[in-house]
Amino acid sequence: MNVVLTIAGSDSSGGAGIQADLKTMTCLGVYGMSAITALTAQNTMGVDEVVETSLDMLEAQIDSCLNDIKADAVKIGMLPSAEQVLVVARKLREYKMKNIVVDPVMVATSGSTLMKDSTKDIMAKYLFPIATVITPNIPEAEALSGLCIRTRDDMENAGIEIGTKYGCAVLVKGGHSIEDASDMLFANGNITWFEGKRINNPNTHGTGCTLSSAIASHLAMGYNLKDSIERAKRYLENAIAADLDLGHGSGPLNHMARLYSMT
Repeated sequence: MNVVLTIAGSDSSGGAGIQADLKTMTCLGVYGMSAITALTAQNTMGVDEVVETSLDMLEAQIDSCLNDIKADAVKIGMLPSAEQVLVVARKLREYKMKNIVVDPVMVATSGSTLMKDSTKDIMAKYLFPIATVITPNIPEAEALSGLCIRTRDDMENAGIEIGTKYGCAVLVKGGHSIEDASDMLFANGNITWFEGKRINNPNTHGTGCTLSSAIASHLAMGYNLKDSIERAKRYLENAIAADLDLGHGSGPLNHMARLYSMT
């Protein structure tokens, strides 16, 4: 059994964060562990309250998992403070973790801010260089690169800027693009496009969490980065296309759609 540790926030409505990660990992056949960085009171319409996990408790969760069960990959999501970033970076180095996927969660699908401005630079300095890949969406890639992204060329330029500056592979996700839902990977000096079809479904709560945890799951199973992204993207498209419709805002995906198709 391959194992993935997710370090992220809890979404009380179950569509994103730790809950989306564990659903994804379970559906893909890996064992999921978690270290919770924050409790959030949220639903499809927005985030009502956020309570950060103490640094001692965050460190204790990571230690409890990795002292006992070896993880084949790590997915990192919501880290609301710079202090938490430093704890996570230190522990991942201490345990010599590989296959690290960093989803730089800055803003929720609903528009709610989930990361302090000062945290972005600390994350880029300490986490990006040890990441196998980071997975910013277009607004996040704009914030990290300082560039305006409107076209595929813009996505490539932003990916190159971020990857060159921080020494990491970058998957710029095209879900916010007006053209299509294709994603662009910049890794080892090369650009690879993963073509995607835009699915007519407004319920996209948790797409970033789902994709990054699916990539981590496939890396844990031994797939290379490109294959992991391709397989994760197909899983995400299937979960969106299942047309789950819950809540009054941007609803969650159907993470278990793949299991239903197998029965």
